[in-house]
Amino acid sequence: MLSTPNKKRLRLFQLVAVIFLTVSGGPYGLEPLLTYAGNNGALLLLIITPLLWDVPTILTVLELNSMMPVTGGYYQWVKRALGLRFAFYEGWWTWLYTFVDLAIYPVLFVEYASYFFPGMEAYKIPICLIIIWAGAGLNILGIVPVGETSVVLGIAVIAPFIILFITAFASHDVLFSIPHLSLSGIHFSSLGLALFIVMWNFCGWDNTMTYAEEVDRPVRSYIKSTVTAFIIIFIVYFITVLTAQASGISSAVLNDEGFPAVGALIGGSWLGALIAVGGMASTLGLFSAVLLSVSRVPKVMSDDKLLPKKLHSIHSKFKTPYISILVCAIIVSIMILWTFADLLIIDITLYGAGLFLEFLSLIVLRKKMADANRPFKIKLNIAGLCVMTLIPFSVYLIALAGSFATGDFSAALFAVIALISAELIWQIIKRFNPSIHQQP
Repeated sequence: MLSTPNKKRLRLFQLVAVIFLTVSGGPYGLEPLLTYAGNNGALLLLIITPLLWDVPTILTVLELNSMMPVTGGYYQWVKRALGLRFAFYEGWWTWLYTFVDLAIYPVLFVEYASYFFPGMEAYKIPICLIIIWAGAGLNILGIVPVGETSVVLGIAVIAPFIILFITAFASHDVLFSIPHLSLSGIHFSSLGLALFIVMWNFCGWDNTMTYAEEVDRPVRSYIKSTVTAFIIIFIVYFITVLTAQASGISSAVLNDEGFPAVGALIGGSWLGALIAVGGMASTLGLFSAVLLSVSRVPKVMSDDKLLPKKLHSIHSKFKTPYISILVCAIIVSIMILWTFADLLIIDITLYGAGLFLEFLSLIVLRKKMADANRPFKIKLNIAGLCVMTLIPFSVYLIALAGSFATGDFSAALFAVIALISAELIWQIIKRFNPSIHQQP
C-alpha cells in the first residue's frame, strides 16, 4: 500500500484533468467515425454509445471505489469478489490492453506533428521512444507532477476546439444543422468499427481509480471529478463532430488529415496549426495519465506473488513504483509499429472483458459485503444490476461481431487469443508458485 503525504496527493481540479486525459484527451481519434457511420450515424452513435457503454461503467466504478478506494482499484475489487484467479485475469487483461493503448499515443503525436514537419514520419520510431521515456520519467517523479502537467495539457487540448466551434458559429459560410439521426444504410462491419471508435474514445474510467490512495478525499473527489470529466468530454466531442459536419469537409479528407484540416478550412492555417498543437498535447497527456494508472497494477499483483517481487519496489525519494513504470515503458517501446485500426480492436476487446469482471464483482459484492459502507450506491437491486450489466456487454458483443464481419479478423482473433492467455499464464504461475496453489 502506498503511503502518500497530503501535500503529494491529487486535488480535485488536478483529478478532473487526469481523468479527462485518461479517458479522452480530446476528440483526436474520432476522425474515422464519419467514414464508418456517415453524417446521420456519427452523431447518433456519439449520443447513444456513452449512455449504453459509459454511464453503467461510471456508476459501477464509483460504487466500487467508494467502498474500496485502494491502490490497484479494479484488481482489488475483483480479488475481493471473485478470488485471486479472476483478479489475475483482470490485471493481465488490463496490462495487455494498456500496452496496446499506450502504443497508440506516440504514433498519433507524430501524425499531428507532421502538420508542421511533413518529413517527420521518417523519424517516427526515435520520436516515439523519446515520448515514451519522457512520460516514464514524469511518472517516476510522482503523481502531483502528472496532475499539474495534466491541467496544462487539458487546457491546451480543449481550447482549440472551443475556438473552432466559436469561429464556425460566427462564420456566415458555415451552416449548423442536426442531421437526421439514423443507422440506415450502414453495413454491420462498418457499425462494428464505428462502435469501436466511440467506445475507445470513452473508455478508461476504471483506470482512474487505481491510485485512489494518492487522491485527496478520494470518494468525494472521484464522484465530482468523474461527473465533471464526463460532461466535458461529451460536450467537446459533440460540438467537434457537429462542426466538422457543418464545415462540409469530406469524410475521406477528415480521415486522412484529421481535425487540423477542419480548422484550416474554417479559420485558416493558424487554426489548423492550433488544433495540431492540441493533438500533440493530447497524446502527451494521454500517455502520462494512462501510464500513471497502469503502473500501479503490477505493483499490487506482485504483492500477491503473481508477478516478480521486484515490481513492488518503491522509489526511495518519490515514493512511486518506478520498476513497474520502467517495465511498462520497455514493453510499450516494442509495440509502436501496430496499425491504429488493429490497435483499437485489440484494445477494446481486452478492455471490455476486464470491464465485465468489474460488473460481475459489483453484483457479487452486493451479496458478499451487503453491509459494507458505500458512500455512493447505485439505486438498483441485484436484478437491476444484472440488467444494467447486459446493456454495455451487448454493445461490446455487437462491436466485436462487427470486427469479425470485416473479412480481416486477424486483430480480433489476436485479441481473443490474448484473452485466453490469462488462463495459460495463471496455470504456469500456480505450477511454479506453490504458495498460491490453493487459490481458486
